[in-house]
Amino acid sequence: MNALPSPIILASASPRRREILSSLGVSFEVQPSGANEEGLRIEDHIEFVRAAALIKLESVLRGNERTGAFVLAADTIVCVDGLRLGKPVDDADALRMLELLAGREHVVRTAVALGRVGEGVLECRVVQTRVWFKPASHDELERYVAAGESHDKAGAYGVQGLAGGFVTRLDGSYTNVVGLPAAEVVGLFVDHGALGQWP
Repeated sequence: MNALPSPIILASASPRRREILSSLGVSFEVQPSGANEEGLRIEDHIEFVRAAALIKLESVLRGNERTGAFVLAADTIVCVDGLRLGKPVDDADALRMLELLAGREHVVRTAVALGRVGEGVLECRVVQTRVWFKPASHDELERYVAAGESHDKAGAYGVQGLAGGFVTRLDGSYTNVVGLPAAEVVGLFVDHGALGQWP
């Protein structure tokens, strides 16, 4: 008899990450980490997002007794002009972020970290996508924020929603901008035996 596959746990409450994993045909459970990366004092953007994903991963690995279960954690940041944009604290903060992005190029970075209960961290990969926004007026950006899409998203926008109307060009993984780089996640799962085969 074939052994049942080890469960996969997504250490995130993000509905976008759940949707992307589901679209890939991956069976998983959700266990948000509750870890807070706000205290990280790391200047380098790549090292920051890597550390943030690892904090989330390790928090779920520590609190789990299901030996052999795989845990996937992720963190996304938006970088422009050397600044690192996370989730906005309120509408004014969202508007500030969007005015930085309008008419400009920025970089979306997501770290995806895979671990296994009983074994610890297996690997962490950082994926980068370059995104170009068209110029937008203050009124357009205010209306976008008022629509409510900004609240829980790095950089205060969701490319899969209304903000798709701002994006003129994208270089790299589209799903990375949504919040979880699909091809790299599948690669992690296959390389470490979380998925026997895919698709």
